Amino acid sequence: MSMLFYLAISTMMVFLTVTIHGLGLNLLAHFIRSEEHEERVHHVPKLSRRSLFFTLALVLGLFVLHGLEIWLYAFLFMAVGAIATLETAVYFSTISYAGIGFDDSYIQPAWRLVAGIEGINGLLLLGWSTAFFVTLVTRLGR
Repeated sequence: MSMLFYLAISTMMVFLTVTIHGLGLNLLAHFIRSEEHEERVHHVPKLSRRSLFFTLALVLGLFVLHGLEIWLYAFLFMAVGAIATLETAVYFSTISYAGIGFDDSYIQPAWRLVAGIEGINGLLLLGWSTAFFVTLVTRLGR
């Protein structure tokens, strides 16, 4: 297959993961607005136990979003036969997405371009989550 095919698959995955991430952050932002309102109404101190649990829930929500996106890439690699086992696909997708670096021996050579783009995609989405979280923590004064 041509490089354009793999670029098209990569583009589809980037579009899908960015859409999921944007919708997920929007849902978390709604959750934040609701919590802010509750904290104001009930005069909850910024460093209360409730605030701590809220912050932990937010971090968990971000982790779930990234996990979903990693698993989507893993399922893609499995579906096209680029990686033989689910365990290897999830491992490979995780280290690619996080930009940790990977060993190409896990994936069929034809799919390396998709894996490389997953790395760029993951780094951008991790950065987006970091900016979202820092903005939130700054705004809430936590």
